[in-house]
Amino acid sequence: MAINQHYDESEVISAVARALDDFYKSLIGKLEGLNIKAVMRRKNPYLFRAKAMNGASRIVEALLGAFVSSSEETIFGNVFFEPIATAAAQGQKALAEGIDIMAERADIVYAIAVKSGTSVFNAASRKKQEQNFMAAQKLAQQAKKRFVPIVGYGYGRKKNAERGLPKFYFELAGQDFWSELTGDDDFYLKLIRYMDSRPEEYIESFELAYQKAANRLIREFTIEFCLEDGSIDWEKLVRFNSGRQEAST
Repeated sequence: MAINQHYDESEVISAVARALDDFYKSLIGKLEGLNIKAVMRRKNPYLFRAKAMNGASRIVEALLGAFVSSSEETIFGNVFFEPIATAAAQGQKALAEGIDIMAERADIVYAIAVKSGTSVFNAASRKKQEQNFMAAQKLAQQAKKRFVPIVGYGYGRKKNAERGLPKFYFELAGQDFWSELTGDDDFYLKLIRYMDSRPEEYIESFELAYQKAANRLIREFTIEFCLEDGSIDWEKLVRFNSGRQEAST
């Protein structure tokens, strides 16, 4: 039986709207906080030179593209799926470490760790997740309730999504996960519909923030790492990125 067979659609739609707002605010905030030195400390200057990227605008374009690509997935995973899953399951924010949602139904306690995609675990993080479930299980035992731990993935497929051994927790992905929360086999499709036209409302502000960041970073790069004739001072860039740090700094 599903965790919540009578979810409140209006609450879910509100959660989707808040999640989209949080996503764009966070992503735009990241863009506004970028500066060229912080970015270049983490990048490979030899690769830029090997690709003959001899213009500040080309380098900044590559930097921003990589930054947005890596940041948006992380930010989206952090702000989108968990609050929507909480609303869908009509659960509570969990106080236990490594668990996002607790939902009590009669004699059952559901402990749900919400993840974005299905490739989030390595051996160490999976072991930690198991330990977190075990710690939460003790609380359920004290309450004399059956404990059902679930790792839920907001999208994708999981071959071992079926309930069963060898793990003592269940892994459910995509349609399986959302159906378990709501009892609605089509909820994963409705979730995309619930976004409606809201994403388009943020595109203008995002693109403006992106262009401002590009202009700012080009200016900073030119000041910091270009010669008077406008060419890139590659040795200065490499010294900044990879030179031995002075003890006083």
